[in-house]
Amino acid sequence: MTQTTSRKLATVPEDGALAAFEAARPRLWSLAYRLLGSAADAEDAVQATWLRWQAAAPAGDGDRPHDGDGEAIRSPEAWLVTACTRLCLDLRRAADRARVDYVGMWLPEPVVADPAPDPAEQAELASSLSFAFLHLLERLSPAERAAYLLREVFDYGYAELAPVLGRSEPACRQLVSRARRALAAEPAAAGAGTPPADREPVLLEGFLEALRSGDPTRLEGLLAEGVEVLSDHGGKATAATRTVRGRRAVSRLLAGLSRRYWSPGGVERARLNGRESLLLREAGRIVGTLSLAVDAEGRCLRVFIQRNPDKLAHLRRLDGEPALPDGL
Repeated sequence: MTQTTSRKLATVPEDGALAAFEAARPRLWSLAYRLLGSAADAEDAVQATWLRWQAAAPAGDGDRPHDGDGEAIRSPEAWLVTACTRLCLDLRRAADRARVDYVGMWLPEPVVADPAPDPAEQAELASSLSFAFLHLLERLSPAERAAYLLREVFDYGYAELAPVLGRSEPACRQLVSRARRALAAEPAAAGAGTPPADREPVLLEGFLEALRSGDPTRLEGLLAEGVEVLSDHGGKATAATRTVRGRRAVSRLLAGLSRRYWSPGGVERARLNGRESLLLREAGRIVGTLSLAVDAEGRCLRVFIQRNPDKLAHLRRLDGEPALPDGL
């Protein structure tokens, strides 16, 4: 698969304004995806940010984009991050309202990689890309989520954070503090960080072998005591309709799914959301993903299964699959 980060930009002269946007684009996408949990929505937010940036740099202004008051923009990245964040907050609030009617559990849309500017930054951001971390962020309000991500993940100071969110520094500190408390109170927070580097691949390999065997006993030995399976089907695919908890119940569920639906050649390893994960295929077509959250002892704490075909469209495009006609 080949990673793409947003739709192709409209053709414009290669000037300083375009160069500034291109330099900031990876960070904008990284922020937008974490705020929205959707690659498609992140692409929309980045594209909308570009359109606003174009309006701030009208033809003839060269490399001196201006804000709405005619003042030259001194920090293009700060302007772009502010515009993108505010667009994402609007999209997030609209999505939260729409989710009232969502069928089943909502999980993030899986992505292949995070287009961070360099490998070092990508490694630093990896833990904040995981399904476990993004699922935890669902406990936060849109403003808390934005404040927490900008402060704790993207290392913004409170003086930088305040103008982005349009709030005072003390108000921003309160948002981040509330977010920290909410996340710390979640028992699953232990599995949302970065597990020991040598344990995750070992667990996944053992997990894959156990799935292929269809033996629940082998699976059970890899699971933490409080393990859970969370599935997102969106009412459009076969999947568990509720959270399944406990080693015995989870092992039996996964073994049964493997025997019934996942042929040995239909499960393959892939790196999704910065973690070793599994792709599920039927007749070569991606029909699901399976990601793990690993505890400090190297056991599986949570299993995230994404089966909603709408949320697999991004991976299918990268995989070169032709789009299905509407309604299929």
